[in-house]
Amino acid sequence: MRKKFLSMVCCLSMTAALLAGCSSATEGGNTEGTAETASETTAGDDGGSTDYKIALITMDSIDQHWVTLNEGAQAEAAKEGVTVDFMSPDTKDDSKQIECVNNAIAGGYNAIMVAANGPDAISGALKEAIDAGIKIVYVDSPANVDAEATFSTDNKAAGKTAGEQMLKALDSKGISSGDIGVVNVNASTQSTVDREAGFREAFDGSAFNILETQYCDGDAAKAQNIAENYITQGVVGIFGGNEGSTTGTGNAIKASGNTDIVGVGFDKSDSIQGLIKDGYLLCTMAQNPDVMGAKGVEACVKALKGEKLGGAVTDTGVSILDAAALGGAASAADDGAGDAKAAGDYKIALITMDSIDQHWVTLNEGAQAAAAEAGVTVDFMSPDTKDDSKQIECVNNAVAGGYDAIMVAANGPDAISGALKEAIDAGIKIVYVDSPANVDAEATYSTDNKMAGKIAGEEMLSALSDKGITSGDIGIVNVNASTQSTVDREAGFREAFDGSDFNILETQYCDGDAAKAQSIAENYITQGVVGIFGGNEGSTTGAGNAIKASGNADIIGVGFDKSDSIKGLITDGYLLCTMAQNPDVMGSKGVEACVKALNGDSLGGEVVDTGVTVLKKGDF
Repeated sequence: MRKKFLSMVCCLSMTAALLAGCSSATEGGNTEGTAETASETTAGDDGGSTDYKIALITMDSIDQHWVTLNEGAQAEAAKEGVTVDFMSPDTKDDSKQIECVNNAIAGGYNAIMVAANGPDAISGALKEAIDAGIKIVYVDSPANVDAEATFSTDNKAAGKTAGEQMLKALDSKGISSGDIGVVNVNASTQSTVDREAGFREAFDGSAFNILETQYCDGDAAKAQNIAENYITQGVVGIFGGNEGSTTGTGNAIKASGNTDIVGVGFDKSDSIQGLIKDGYLLCTMAQNPDVMGAKGVEACVKALKGEKLGGAVTDTGVSILDAAALGGAASAADDGAGDAKAAGDYKIALITMDSIDQHWVTLNEGAQAAAAEAGVTVDFMSPDTKDDSKQIECVNNAVAGGYDAIMVAANGPDAISGALKEAIDAGIKIVYVDSPANVDAEATYSTDNKMAGKIAGEEMLSALSDKGITSGDIGIVNVNASTQSTVDREAGFREAFDGSDFNILETQYCDGDAAKAQSIAENYITQGVVGIFGGNEGSTTGAGNAIKASGNADIIGVGFDKSDSIKGLITDGYLLCTMAQNPDVMGSKGVEACVKALNGDSLGGEVVDTGVTVLKKGDF
């Protein structure tokens, strides 16, 4: 009866998800697994394939440039009928990007679209991907490995244009000499290195002195500190090599109050556009990341269908965005402008446990859809892996970035609490999605995880009973011991077996990684378990793959979240069922709550259960 009741409760949400064409997999609010191997079957419609799975790996998952690139990729993926998973690290780091490529290989992706941090560091991993039969397409920044195609900006030419714009502005102020600062990402990211080279070239033969470059790793707060130091040295201009560098530069000029300093940079974010309109930046070189994303997906599909693209390199263009192009400048002295913040100006940070699992990707999709309706901005700025310190850093970045609200899925109830309290002290509204922390918030939208875990246990008990099995060992693969949502699921699962003759073994943790989960589950199988429970997407996928590899379909596997891999394992009989949450509902309701709170409504800390449904073979 409970199962029927929950199915009825979730009916509307599931119907909405199906109508929305969620290619997503729903994750159990906690993991970091990659999506798994694509099915080998192809759809018969027009010879196309809806089974192609493409990994999109950019330099980070936070900058709006990459978010916009992903939006272009997702739009094209919907047209092509393929899946694109945005599985980028939270910060620019070669080892993290290499790990993302390795995860894509292990996850059985058909193609990888990648913006390489640098030309060499990632090359070995990409060669392994190619050896595994994966197609490579570059977007924004290539590596020194041959690929099917590249879609990027002519960065050196664009950097030179930025320099010429600064020279003109300085000339119009009667300034013909002086020091100029350069804030860049790092010394190895080819795209930004090329931009700087072009910028410096524009000043050849002039009386200006370009100072030694300072690096900020693309972090806006670090960039602001660097730019403020330049300003104390009396620079007449500052160049930012990417979004974070440019935002930090503009914020430093704003803080100094000296609008005679000419700031120019790259990329188009709401923050940068605002700084230009208010007179703190002269202009930005706006690339077309949405075009890169769309063209990249199109190239992947063509390559996967056997077309030869010949390694073509396509310049996706750049535009100069200044105050006039953005609809006119509001003077920096116009103190009254913008004091009454309109709904369209609200900026919301979405910080989940990681940026890779399909559960979080789907939650973000729900949030973005609601944001479009409400006329607000939601930035998906999550770490690449579940790590308390990284999640705390994301919260701190949101505070430093002047966000109005934070939607957060806390790794655990306590670790992030201090950072959230600081955000609240800064006037930021907090809304929980999936997993709350021990800090009062405006509202919480999540699954009743303990109840859902108990239902999973009852499903396993019923299936074992049908096989005539009344005792035996059962293994549990979970994420970690601190993520409250998965801890609650496990507690509910164990509760279902109270009073039975089954022995629940000690839990093993995989950090949400499907490959680790598979190894753990294989060890359980060698111990002769009769069932295995997976606490989230990666755990469940790994358990199903282990049962598949063992060839023993008598082992009962149940778990959480809804991904293509999990659905395939259920359809093929290697998993009994999964508890499917509704992350898109969490995302959309979370945005709605943020807007209400920012508009002055009191939500009273309400806690809303967004439902769960038992999905079995035949439900897909």
